[in-house]
Amino acid sequence: MENPEKQKKVLLQGNEAIVAGALAAGCRFFAGYPITPASEISELLSVRLPELGGTFIQMEDEIASMGAVVGASLAGTKSMTATSGPGFSLIQENLGYACITETPCVIVDVMRGGPSTGLATNPSQGDVQMARWGTHGDHPIIVLAVSSVADCFSITVKAFNLSEKYRTPVILLSDEVVAHTRESVVLPEDEQIRVFDRVRPDVPPEWYKPYADNNRGVPDMASFGDGYRHHVTGLVHDEKGYPTQDPQEIDQFLRRIHSKISKGFNEIQVVKTFLMEDAEIFVIAYGSVARSALRAVRDARKAGIKAGLLQLVTLFPFPRKSVDTYLRQCRVAVVPEMNLGQMGREVSRVNQSDCRIVKHNKIDGQLITPDEILKHLTTV
Repeated sequence: MENPEKQKKVLLQGNEAIVAGALAAGCRFFAGYPITPASEISELLSVRLPELGGTFIQMEDEIASMGAVVGASLAGTKSMTATSGPGFSLIQENLGYACITETPCVIVDVMRGGPSTGLATNPSQGDVQMARWGTHGDHPIIVLAVSSVADCFSITVKAFNLSEKYRTPVILLSDEVVAHTRESVVLPEDEQIRVFDRVRPDVPPEWYKPYADNNRGVPDMASFGDGYRHHVTGLVHDEKGYPTQDPQEIDQFLRRIHSKISKGFNEIQVVKTFLMEDAEIFVIAYGSVARSALRAVRDARKAGIKAGLLQLVTLFPFPRKSVDTYLRQCRVAVVPEMNLGQMGREVSRVNQSDCRIVKHNKIDGQLITPDEILKHLTTV
């Protein structure tokens, strides 16, 4: 049991917990533009970062914000931005730049109803496939989702750790309900938080190759200003960072930036299970909908139904192995989402069993309730 003296219980809003997690993970740079329902993140960081010797910049738009985040990270500082759907659209070009330059950073998207200005103050889960495929080209990406205030802290820390370890942008999906929910949570002391920092080169500057392959598939990363030559371009490049048209170098580079993520599947792909040991019917959910799903599962158990919940923390790379295990175990999987089935299609795609997939989709700007999910659990 953890020492109670090492625990601190606080009342936090989801957006506030994301800030706490980012600072605990070592984030010291934020560039962004205010947007509902993510604005509290930038508002709080505008105060906290200067207190810790960090930097906060309000940019003119989200395109510039993402460019500043990439630049700060290349200079050696853990960096992030936060936005919602319309701003997330603008981020995509520079997100692709971060992918090809293998620049660690965290992008928080607090989802709201769309398209366009849509439903500015209502929850949605409509940005899921955009998070995976929003920027062009074959690119690897890690996408995580939070469902509680506690998640907002711990998974934000994880987002930064994965970003630094694999030299990749990490997208953290929240939604309006999670962002503005207040809960009492216990936060660990700083010394109890596991923080990963990017691996720096251990060779002389003249030997350094910023994109050289190694046994991890993740090149060591020097910072601008440290005396190491570091050529950065959005073009496909060789191991020194210079643009290349050599088919072999192109193929090797693109395959490496994908394989470094696949090598880390066991660490990257995270799910949570509730009452799944003997489940015959289960719910696959993420974000705020996972909260409703857990209540529905507990109510179903009281009614004698062997129900369980598989909560997806990692959305991409899609945790196929875990999902497949329970699809083979259960006869029915209920997939509730505040969209028209964006993750439901992923579940159907990987389903190789006799498990029946039941989708429940809601796009009216209202949270899916426990009763709506319970109705499926009691009638299928």
